[in-house]
Amino acid sequence: MTGKLDPVSRRTLIKRLRKLEWEGPISGKRHKVMRKGKRKVPIPNPGRRADIGPGLINEILKQAGISRDEWLEAAD
Repeated sequence: MTGKLDPVSRRTLIKRLRKLEWEGPISGKRHKVMRKGKRKVPIPNPGRRADIGPGLINEILKQAGISRDEWLEAAD
């Protein structure tokens, strides 16, 4: 199931990460972070009406060790 990454809201990003067993958001030094074990990823806050674009989602997935397929399955 390989598909393209669509922009998502901050709320949707957090919801999907929680579905993938991540905890948070938790206050970090500069940004809120999500945590799973010892791994942490920053959660962007793009503003009230803006979505998080595919490029940034891809970077977050790389840092989190989440495959594109896992991410897309979490959308269901």
